[in-house]
Amino acid sequence: MEPLRANDSSHKHFILNGFDELGALRPVLFVPFFLMFVASLSANSLLLYVIVSQRSLHSPMCILIAGMACVDLSLPLFIVPNMLLSFLFDWRGISLIGFLVQMHFIHFVGAFQSTLLVWMALDRYFAICTPLQYHERMALPRFLKFMIPLVVRNVVMITLFVSLAGTLSFCAANVINHCFCEHMALVRLACGNTTINNLVGLLTAFLIPVADFIFITVSYVAIFSSVLRSGRSGVKALHTCITHIVVITVSLTIALVAFLSYRIRNDLPAAVRAFISTMYLLFPSCFNPIIYGIRTAEIRQHVLKTLTCCRFVRTVPHS
Repeated sequence: MEPLRANDSSHKHFILNGFDELGALRPVLFVPFFLMFVASLSANSLLLYVIVSQRSLHSPMCILIAGMACVDLSLPLFIVPNMLLSFLFDWRGISLIGFLVQMHFIHFVGAFQSTLLVWMALDRYFAICTPLQYHERMALPRFLKFMIPLVVRNVVMITLFVSLAGTLSFCAANVINHCFCEHMALVRLACGNTTINNLVGLLTAFLIPVADFIFITVSYVAIFSSVLRSGRSGVKALHTCITHIVVITVSLTIALVAFLSYRIRNDLPAAVRAFISTMYLLFPSCFNPIIYGIRTAEIRQHVLKTLTCCRFVRTVPHS
């Protein structure tokens, strides 16, 4: 992101003006967002390192958790550095091409948060409801049948609504009360008819997060029903399910609030809307690795062991 030049035309360049209401206090936002950025990178990097380095953690579920850590590691990298530069140096300008590229990466990677939760729900369903066939069904060639359709869906839907946004015409107004490139923030700035963009945006929301949530809900209803019917205590089997339910609840609650803040008429200040949208992407990146690290016993043991070893190495005097 670079400062907006005076001779740039408004229909090709935009100003990301998030939190402008804070005035002289806006640079102070560098501190909390930088701390969250460092926390997210550190926690997800540690989680990835532990899972990759420990062969005992190369189970399907831990590999899916590593996939979630990759998503949670990538999203802040797409949005936070530009935000921090904007807070410190007041760099707010961005070209339309740059806006669309960042928008595509943010929404594409973000879509895999709910998609990974679907794959995790499938893993738990096979593990609890069909334990004797678990390894067969979770073998990569078999599991690809569940993976490829969702990946294709994400690619098609995200590419479609980003491409449609790129065809819009923009009038004199070029100021966006946001800190990163969000789809509806750009669509609301367009002049002319945006009905198709709104419909495709709603369709994407239904086909990705809403459809994923319905599938996850059905999966966990089947899981709990199976445990109750079988008469097993199921405490250990259901432990990881509770972890996923916590992650799903937090992620979808923030996503729903962010989605409704743009779709429903409200009197929310622009700064509040920008904060909600930013937390929708940034908070799960900090929250997810902590929850998985604490509630997954095998991962927790190796994380504590890794941290203990690092502390020991630092305290050993050099000869």
